[in-house]
Amino acid sequence: MLDGITPRGWLAAGIVAVTAAVTWALAGDWQVPLVALAGGLVALLAASQMREEREAEAAARARDAAVPGPAIEVAIDAILEPVLLLEGTRVALANRAARTLFGDHVAGEDVRTAIRHPAAATHLSQPRDGEPPPIELVGLGGLNQRWEMRANAIGGNRRLVHLLDRTDAHAAEKMRVDFVANASHELRTPLASILGYVETLADEAGDDAEIRARFLRIVFDEAQRMDRLVGDLMSLSRIEADKFRQPSDSIDLARLIHDVATALAGAHDGRGQDISLHVTPGLPVVTGDAVQLSQLLHNLIGNAMKYGRPGTPIRVEAAPAAGNMVRLVVADRGEGIPPEHLPRLTERFYRVDAGRSRSLGGTGLGLAIVKHIVERHRGRLDIASTVGEGTRVTVMLRAADAAVISA
Repeated sequence: MLDGITPRGWLAAGIVAVTAAVTWALAGDWQVPLVALAGGLVALLAASQMREEREAEAAARARDAAVPGPAIEVAIDAILEPVLLLEGTRVALANRAARTLFGDHVAGEDVRTAIRHPAAATHLSQPRDGEPPPIELVGLGGLNQRWEMRANAIGGNRRLVHLLDRTDAHAAEKMRVDFVANASHELRTPLASILGYVETLADEAGDDAEIRARFLRIVFDEAQRMDRLVGDLMSLSRIEADKFRQPSDSIDLARLIHDVATALAGAHDGRGQDISLHVTPGLPVVTGDAVQLSQLLHNLIGNAMKYGRPGTPIRVEAAPAAGNMVRLVVADRGEGIPPEHLPRLTERFYRVDAGRSRSLGGTGLGLAIVKHIVERHRGRLDIASTVGEGTRVTVMLRAADAAVISA
């Protein structure tokens, strides 16, 4: 106990002893100074003990500050994105998402080794005051993954590193840029053709009746192509604007199929005569938007008419399916689509054969529109194709509540 007494404490002890001696000398009674001496020593020992307790509490607080406690672990584990707590450049804590991304061994490692990304290593090896700007990390955790890393000081030698997944946002931005570029190209091509032929007609070629008629026919076809493209762009925009508002009307799908087949009867050089309907009698009505479902049918049957071999049937089926659903199938017997193209068919402006698609009047947006219509109706879309045999498109739509209309 006496080892913990400071020099100031020994000085106080000396003063107590001298005071006791002077008291004995003056009083001539050894009992009074003895009591004073004992009291002084007790007070000294009590003060020394209190000092040790204060030092122990301060050391405990320092340890608590240096070692993250359970409350911090629970707090950062509740964050869905990867979070690292750094002591200098050492990873003191890593939440569940960070351990999934970097591995369970990340805690205790040097952060420059743990993250293994040159930009991150450079950024984190240089301590900074305040809130440094976030940096972008590409390829961390996957070739196409993109992260935004934020590293902020939180006191002492500590920093909190937060990783935000920006993969989807980057993909959406790239899709938007590609869409604008493709739309501009698709509009510029027929426009350039129209301007060229109009300029030619304004010269000597306009005096020849046969050339004039041919050029005007081309101008008219290109103008129609632009009109179809603008119409599809507007349709896609409207469908996307409504995608979070689920349609609630009850639609007689059987009657709608018959109406679309009748409307297409004379289209594509008589190919409408090859449409073969197989609609189950008593087909349940579906919950949907009549205009959009009509557009879906026009696009699917129209594609089958354009890309199926002339004279082969275009089979349109509709029947009840499990789970209170209605199955719609449109199948053709055409050249088919190679399997590597199937996952991208619903992308805007994606074409297996761009030249053939444009020559047949395709805008490259038909299946993208179909996909968005199906998504808005909370349905499912499946495209299957075999090269040399044809293509089969299946759409699952939700039936209305037990309502049935005879086909």
